[in-house]
Amino acid sequence: MGANEVSATLWRERELLELLLFKLEEEQLLLTTGKTRWLPHATREVEQVLERLRGLGLTRAVEVAELGEEWGTGPDASLRDLVAHAPEGPWGEIFANHLTGMSELTAQIAQVRDINEQFLRSALRSTQETIAGLGNDSGTYDSAGQPLDGGTARLIDEKF
Repeated sequence: MGANEVSATLWRERELLELLLFKLEEEQLLLTTGKTRWLPHATREVEQVLERLRGLGLTRAVEVAELGEEWGTGPDASLRDLVAHAPEGPWGEIFANHLTGMSELTAQIAQVRDINEQFLRSALRSTQETIAGLGNDSGTYDSAGQPLDGGTARLIDEKF
């Protein structure tokens, strides 16, 4: 494996990170608009991208280890190590650009993931509070259609 193959793998990984960011933002749009009907599909797509990233990450680890051996950094070399030990020429800058791009994407992904988690926690809390507030009464009318004494109407927000 050479630097060319490692760079090509890093490009594929960056493309998958961009796709993951897109899928997370898609999930966020569903959460903010209350279109939770499609949330399981969006979540499945996020999981599929993550699975592809895991597989590509293994490929990258093998390729970087081989290139690290070639460049004298050892088999447990990181991308940062490759940048530091790159031979004269463009490879140091190319790998530094990959490192910067991947770091920025990872930070954006973490930010969107955290926001989505807050939306989900808020929706769960709201649902739990609504269910707890329902109590044991059967509603404002009995089985004959007569109003119950002390019955109160409840408004349920179906946004989430």
